[in-house]
Amino acid sequence: MLLVALSCAFSAVADEESFELNCDVDVNSDKVTNGSKDVFAEFKQAVSDYMNVDHKWTNATFGINERIYCKLLFTISSWDDATGVMQGDLQIQSQRPVYNSTYTTAIINFRDTKVKFTYERNMPLVFSEEEMKDNLTAILNFWAYMIIAMDFDTFELNGGDPYYEQAAKVVRLAQSTGESGWKAFEDNNNRSAVLSAFTDKATSPIRQLLYDYHRMGLDQMVITVDKGRSAITHSLENLGKIYEVAPLSICLTMFKDAKLDELINVYSKANATEKESVYEMLYQVFPSETNRLDQIKKVQN
Repeated sequence: MLLVALSCAFSAVADEESFELNCDVDVNSDKVTNGSKDVFAEFKQAVSDYMNVDHKWTNATFGINERIYCKLLFTISSWDDATGVMQGDLQIQSQRPVYNSTYTTAIINFRDTKVKFTYERNMPLVFSEEEMKDNLTAILNFWAYMIIAMDFDTFELNGGDPYYEQAAKVVRLAQSTGESGWKAFEDNNNRSAVLSAFTDKATSPIRQLLYDYHRMGLDQMVITVDKGRSAITHSLENLGKIYEVAPLSICLTMFKDAKLDELINVYSKANATEKESVYEMLYQVFPSETNRLDQIKKVQN
């Protein structure tokens, strides 16, 4: 998203360029051996249309170059060609540009493992805010709102509030159906847990981290490398705050999966003291990642 207006105070006027998402959809059906594979090509197009052009997710106006790039990769492990029931997992990725550069940074890199839904040929995907039409559109709605919410949080502190609220509405509707992946306390990694990680007070520092890391850190590095990197170092203190109260929170894993390789690169030119400080902060939260974290200290100036 361009930083013409950092407050994200976008016009509410919609036009053909105002859709929010630039969503690349892919479907891996290699594990499916029954029936015609044509259904998966149709499914891919239907999901792509639903995410990109069939529905406007916000009141904000986006230009073509401002749309949020994201990717949905469905890996289908089974398909009942009689009932249309598909089961597998979904990899969600999103990224946003860094101000005044050609660099893009990952925001989400998450695998949703509880994906089961019905899709039949020529089945329309219908959006509704007030009722759950089916599990497929509920999953798509949830991740669309989470992608937008987290992206907005990187540009404005707590800028994603309206979209976390929309994601919460999706979760509430889905929980009443008994479908897998939505139940509170079902596990630490399902969609309910993801939402809670970004909306519960105990883990709220993750949203301060999103803003400080991106807007005050990466976006400033183009202007002043040391100042931007220092802001990133300060932002990482929020990881420890979360770890103290919720060491198993999925938001910690999500941050690691999206950012650890980037952090190794960010600190490649840092001084030894800063490298050591960052290493200690990250090791406290991610002790199983010793081999990757060691690269922070090994990289030469």
